[in-house]
Amino acid sequence: MSVLNHTTWHHQTFTLTGIPGMSEKDFWMALPLCLLYSTTFLANVTILVVIKVERSLHKPMYYFLAMLAATDLSLSFSSMPTMLSVHWFNWRSVTFDACITQMFFIHTFEGVESGVLVAMAFDRFVAIRFPLHYATILTHGVIGKIGAAVLLRSVGAVLPVPFLIKRLPFCNSNVLSHTYCLHQDAMRLACADTRVNNIYGLLAVIFTIVLDTLILLVSYILIFHAVLGIASWEERLKALNTCLSHIFAVLLFYVPLIGMTLIHRYGKHLSPVVHTLMANIYLLLPPVLNLIMYSVRTKQIWWQIVRVFCRGRIDP
Repeated sequence: MSVLNHTTWHHQTFTLTGIPGMSEKDFWMALPLCLLYSTTFLANVTILVVIKVERSLHKPMYYFLAMLAATDLSLSFSSMPTMLSVHWFNWRSVTFDACITQMFFIHTFEGVESGVLVAMAFDRFVAIRFPLHYATILTHGVIGKIGAAVLLRSVGAVLPVPFLIKRLPFCNSNVLSHTYCLHQDAMRLACADTRVNNIYGLLAVIFTIVLDTLILLVSYILIFHAVLGIASWEERLKALNTCLSHIFAVLLFYVPLIGMTLIHRYGKHLSPVVHTLMANIYLLLPPVLNLIMYSVRTKQIWWQIVRVFCRGRIDP
């Protein structure tokens, strides 16, 4: 009977990992995590409020920035419950259903963020290549359809994942590698053939992340080609300057993602602390830096933030 109960427990729960072999350091890890979550929340909510309140920011570029802020906020909150429970309260057990729910939201918002970055690249291409028709091409209706398409594509790509995981038996180890649930991490614990999960996971990544990377590459080739068509060097630099924030946002999203993938595949010899730090950076750092970078580099955003917090007492 005890063996049966033990097996069932493995079927119903997963155990999350904090800092391997350094559980006494988990509390101190919680402090910077709380700071990152707080900064993410305040920065993204501020951007959303400012864009909503200030009519001068009701333009396609800022609507896409609002989409990025909402996505970063959602992605951060998807991982927050388990991250803080592990590092702050040392609660490491998560139910199977809660784990696959978190898994669904993390992977969905990863796909949404990738799609929003592609939409922002399209916005910059239209602004540089067709400046006189910018407002007529990217109307409110078109922007809404782009946002809906990005969300539906990501949901559609990730939706089968919970069902594919749920059909697998977990009768051996139930210890995950991180403080949150990922499809590839849970899949390796299954005591059954996972070829279907592997194939579908690969196809989903190709359909979202890989395809978006190729589209971004082509978009910037077209953008640079359009910039070279501008006669004035000053206008060329001005056009490229409008793309810098987006280029940094793309790097902030894809570099940690690629780094996380490489460490999972080739970094088994590295210290578990490196894996833990990379896992946290992968989800938490881009949402913080994205909005800080956009706020600092975009004068309109920075000025409107100052105006909102000064209750409009500062006039331009």
